[in-house]
Amino acid sequence: MKIKKEEKQDIEFKQSWRDEYLKWICAFANTNGGTLYIGVQDDGEVCGVEDAHKLSEDIPNKILHTMGLICGVDLLTHDDKKYFQITVEKSLFPVSYHGKYYKRSGSTTQEVTGFELDKMILSVQGRTWDSVPVPHVTAADLDETAFKIFKMKALQRHRLSEEDLAVSREDLLHNLHCYEADYLTRAALLAFHPDPEKWFTCAYIKIAYFENEADILYQDEVHGSLLEQVEKAMEIIYVKYMKALISYEGITRRETYFFPPDAFRELLLNALIHKDYMQPTPIQIQVFRDKINIWNFGAMPSTLSVSDLYKLHRSIPRNPNLASIFFRCGYVESWGRGYSKITRICKEWNAKIPTPEVNTGGLAVECLASAPYIKLAKELKIDGFTDVAQDVVTNVVTNVATNVATNLTPLEKNILDLIKGNKTISASGIATQLSMSSRQIQRILTNLKEKHLLVHVGATKNGYWKILDGDSDE
Repeated sequence: MKIKKEEKQDIEFKQSWRDEYLKWICAFANTNGGTLYIGVQDDGEVCGVEDAHKLSEDIPNKILHTMGLICGVDLLTHDDKKYFQITVEKSLFPVSYHGKYYKRSGSTTQEVTGFELDKMILSVQGRTWDSVPVPHVTAADLDETAFKIFKMKALQRHRLSEEDLAVSREDLLHNLHCYEADYLTRAALLAFHPDPEKWFTCAYIKIAYFENEADILYQDEVHGSLLEQVEKAMEIIYVKYMKALISYEGITRRETYFFPPDAFRELLLNALIHKDYMQPTPIQIQVFRDKINIWNFGAMPSTLSVSDLYKLHRSIPRNPNLASIFFRCGYVESWGRGYSKITRICKEWNAKIPTPEVNTGGLAVECLASAPYIKLAKELKIDGFTDVAQDVVTNVVTNVATNVATNLTPLEKNILDLIKGNKTISASGIATQLSMSSRQIQRILTNLKEKHLLVHVGATKNGYWKILDGDSDE
């Protein structure tokens, strides 16, 4: 006889009994339950066991005495061959075997330690990581700016009414399920505390501009409450790193962005909400001339694959309490429609749909330049977007007398834009605006002078900047 089942997460076949198989029973109890067959070969063929009568007494006693579990141990017979079917229910509490914890992963049994053990214990209890209370923190310790952002967004998106928001800070947090008994939860601290890194060292965003895959030109870090980090990161990326290309139709100024901001905001929100904050690695955003990569640590749910993201699927947030806060303020949907929204925005912008992939324990998403951006970049002969090898070219735009160099980095463009707006700005003033050191700014200003794109006229304190066309010997 052959059992018409295959080994998988909740089914295991063993030819004979060994006490070490108590680990398998422990793993079933800590996962989703399962069935262990004794006297059955790997292919499901019943081979039978010896001394079945003794085992029928020993097995349930060993399960009870080592783990405190009561399992169904059924002795079955086929063609005079006796075999056991041991049925294990999912435990309501973490189960250990000789002081160690085990779980099922696919068709294997694995010991659980460290962060994984913490997550497993919470999962067995039906709780999530972000619902755990944090002592010695009160509502008064939270950031007023974060609450202002929450209220403004919630009203704009009609998620909450003015009446809902016209309550004390404590009542609002209770209504958002941010308390566990008398303690604020981890979700509350992440969303509203001015420095969540006191408890969760990776609760920030790291952004860097790469000249190539190895060399970083400059970088920033975004700290503070997660509600603040969203717009801070967006501003840095779209103002400092990926500034829009400017063109004119008559007197109408048009801004063409590298990648749709609303679509990238959606990716950033996904990263913040689904991140594994138990791991000591921040969200990382890599900006290149022709692409943006965003990565966050946290494995995909076992029931969801990368290919499912662009299909209709259930929302399975790693941090559901945090996701609820972002939903209440109108930042996200609650139906697993994030990637559908990204697709719609990209089609409207004629932009390529981002490509997600599982990468080094997390999810990485690559965003390429939109078709309108590439077209305009080629027209402006921007380095990296044209087949014509030029060091410097002049782009004359209607009603604009400013010449644009093709080999400028985004940072050099930002500095020239600041100078256009204020010809007497100092190097230290530029450094303050761009959150960089004066030494870095001085080095870039020197490069611009060597390229014959910039010159300082007059004394250091009382002079002014003059932007050149790239051919001047001044």
